[in-house]
Amino acid sequence: MKRRYGIIVLLILVLAAFILVPLMKSGGGMEELEMAKFDLPGDPQAKYGDDIPIKFVIPEGLTKVELLYNDSVFQTWNHPKAQTRTVALQTNYYGVGSRSLVLRSTFKDGTVLENSAIVRITSDIAPELLFVKIVKEYPHNPENYTQGYEFDGNQLYEGTGDPGQQGKTVVGPVSLETGAYIEPKNGLDATYFGEGITILGDLLYQITWQNSKCFVYDKKTMMLKNEFTYVGDGWGLCNDGKSIIMSDGSERITFRDPESFQATKVIEVYDNVGPRTYLNELEYIDGKIYANVYQTGTVLVIEPATGRVLQEIDANELVIRGKGSGDVLNGIAYNKLSNKIFMTGKYWTKTFEVQFHK
Repeated sequence: MKRRYGIIVLLILVLAAFILVPLMKSGGGMEELEMAKFDLPGDPQAKYGDDIPIKFVIPEGLTKVELLYNDSVFQTWNHPKAQTRTVALQTNYYGVGSRSLVLRSTFKDGTVLENSAIVRITSDIAPELLFVKIVKEYPHNPENYTQGYEFDGNQLYEGTGDPGQQGKTVVGPVSLETGAYIEPKNGLDATYFGEGITILGDLLYQITWQNSKCFVYDKKTMMLKNEFTYVGDGWGLCNDGKSIIMSDGSERITFRDPESFQATKVIEVYDNVGPRTYLNELEYIDGKIYANVYQTGTVLVIEPATGRVLQEIDANELVIRGKGSGDVLNGIAYNKLSNKIFMTGKYWTKTFEVQFHK
C-alpha cells in the first residue's frame, strides 16, 4: 500500500514539472503584463490655451496604444515600437478644470490595461473686478430663505428653502413692489429643502438640496407636472433657453436636458489660480452665468463654454445695506425686457435694483 502511494506522489510531481517549468520559462501569464505608462513628475498643470508636454513610455509587444483626454481618444498608435514619446496636449479642447488622461494598452491576446493621470487647466485670465451700484430699493419678505430668484417676462418668481424643517419651502410668483407672493403658489413638505428655480417655456423647475429630486410645475397654475431625480446635491438653477444649468456647491456646473433632466455637459469653474467652489444661486445674463458664492458677498461671471471666471463682482455693499438680521446674499434676477438686474438675500428685508461698474 505504501509503495502504491509513493508511485502516485511521484506521478503527481512529474506532471507538475511538465506543466510548471514551461510556464515559468515562457511567462505563461504568471508575469505581469507590461503596459504603456506615463512618465510625469506629478499631475501636469497649465494655463488655458497652452500646450502641455505629455511624456510616456511604450514597451514591446503591444498591438495598440491610445491616449485619451477627458474620455475622448486624442491619438492612437497601432503596433507601436518600444519607445518614449512626448505629445503636445492642446488644453483648449474642453475648457478649464481637472481633466482625465488615460493611456490604454491593447495586447495581442486582447487584454486591455490602462494607466491614468490628471491634468489641471487654470484660466489664462485674471477676473476683472467689478462693484455694485444700488439704483433702487424694494421690499423683500424677511421670512423668505431665498434659494431661487428669476423673472419670466415682467413677472418675478421666488423659491425658498426650509432650514427649520417646518414645511416652509415655497415657490411661486412674487410682487416686486411688495415682496409678497401672488397666488397661485406651491410648497413642499418638511422632508424637502427647496433650492434653485428656473423657468423655461411654460415650466418652472425647482431642485432640492439633498433629496436628489427636481419638481416641475406649470408656471401659470403652479400645479405639479413632473418630477425628476438626479445624483448629488442641488444648489442653484438657471437656463440658457435650451439647457437647464445647475450648480451643486462645488466648482462643477452641469447642463441638463429639460425633457429628461439627464446631464449633457459638465464644466468646472476656474480662475487663474484654481477652482472656485460653493457656487450657489445662478442667473443667465447676456450669454454668461452669474453665480453667487455661498457665504460671501461675491458673484462670479462665468463663461459657459469654458468655465473660465471672466469677472468677479464685489457685492458687499448690498450685504451692508440689506442683510440686517438676515442671512447671506443669495438671489440674482434679470429682467430681459427692462434690462435690469435685481439682487437680494436669505431673510433679507430688501431687494435691490443694481448696476455693475469697475
